[in-house]
Amino acid sequence: MTAEPAEEVPVWVPWEGPQADYEAVAAGTVLSCEVQHWLQQAQRVEHPHAGGAVVLHHWAATVPNGLAPVVLFHGGSGSWTHWVRSIGPLTEAGHDVWAVDLPGFGDSAPLPGVIDADGMLPGLAQMLEAQFPLQAVRLVGFSFGGMTAGMLAAAYPHLVQQLVVVGAPGIGLTDKHPFRLKGWRHLEAAQAQLAHHVFNIGALMLHDATRIDRDTVALHVYNVWRDRLPRRRISSTDILVRSLAQVECPVAAIYGAEDALYPGTLDQVAACMAAAAREWQGLQRVAGAGHWVQYEQPAAFHAVLLPLLAG
Repeated sequence: MTAEPAEEVPVWVPWEGPQADYEAVAAGTVLSCEVQHWLQQAQRVEHPHAGGAVVLHHWAATVPNGLAPVVLFHGGSGSWTHWVRSIGPLTEAGHDVWAVDLPGFGDSAPLPGVIDADGMLPGLAQMLEAQFPLQAVRLVGFSFGGMTAGMLAAAYPHLVQQLVVVGAPGIGLTDKHPFRLKGWRHLEAAQAQLAHHVFNIGALMLHDATRIDRDTVALHVYNVWRDRLPRRRISSTDILVRSLAQVECPVAAIYGAEDALYPGTLDQVAACMAAAAREWQGLQRVAGAGHWVQYEQPAAFHAVLLPLLAG
């Protein structure tokens, strides 16, 4: 996510801790408890490319259901950790789960010369072909990752047997955004940086600000420090809608009912997608959730996602 330097906000963080802890969280060196738990259980796989490697984290199904692997793409300024509350429900439902750090985010090195989602597509296609040579995958993408997943499914239809986009931009309605994120890199004090991170999480990611705790902030800050593609802009276009017209597999969408990207306009989002997609499975809304719907309302989100993937 990009940010604009703006006026200062009150220096307040939603937990009390020693100065050393504030500094560690602000420096992006603290892993949330949930991230630590699932990272310890993950198999790390690296797919090499000219600039380094794309990193995937794999969790095997508790009892395999025999369906195609589920591949997860994260949101902008994120990593696989955007899906940290989805690993358990998916594996318990029998899915083989692969969460990708998109090039230039998380542990994945940028692809040479690539500054936005459209440039990633050949490299991601090569990665999927190498990792899953015998079958197409079920691709679930959040936010920037949903837009990227839609573009990938359009350009390489043989690789994707089902597409689910979650809180995805690229609809062409971004001029309606009511917020601007706060810049934080220019701030020297750890508490001041954290206060801006808390503001940004509340403005964009979560609907209920009372859910912003130390672990949520630590997860977010750990990710934003590792965003190496700050100039990406394609999400402000209608690229996802245009891509859906070329997607051959079934397409579904899930959004938080209070998604800050599209306040009061989810009916328009659904209409745009329905008009474009060839095999449209509908847009479902999760009550009480903002943009980061799978994290804010995980039980309600997975009650919607799992039946889609079981079909």
